[in-house]
Amino acid sequence: MYGIKNCDTIKKARKFLDAHNIECEFIDFRDQPIDEPTLQRFVNAIGWDKLINKRSTTYRQLTDAQKANITIELTLKNPTLIKRPVLVTGSDIKVGFSEKSYLELV
Repeated sequence: MYGIKNCDTIKKARKFLDAHNIECEFIDFRDQPIDEPTLQRFVNAIGWDKLINKRSTTYRQLTDAQKANITIELTLKNPTLIKRPVLVTGSDIKVGFSEKSYLELV
């Protein structure tokens, strides 16, 4: 699971996983910056529309030109653009927390 430890959505997702005895490794974007191959894998799997958190403060501070052209480089510099959590399970990648979606893991 990728995210930021103080994010409320991350806390909900981790609480759900703990309650269902599902182990996961947590990688905090701020402590361990995401690398380009991992980010590219996310983009290839789910696309920019699902990956970018358009409600984030970081996104709102981008220029209109940047918003229209989200890139790997921009996202690597601003990892808080990524919607949280990003949960990688085998070949599946889930973005955001939905109890319904996470129940598929149980």
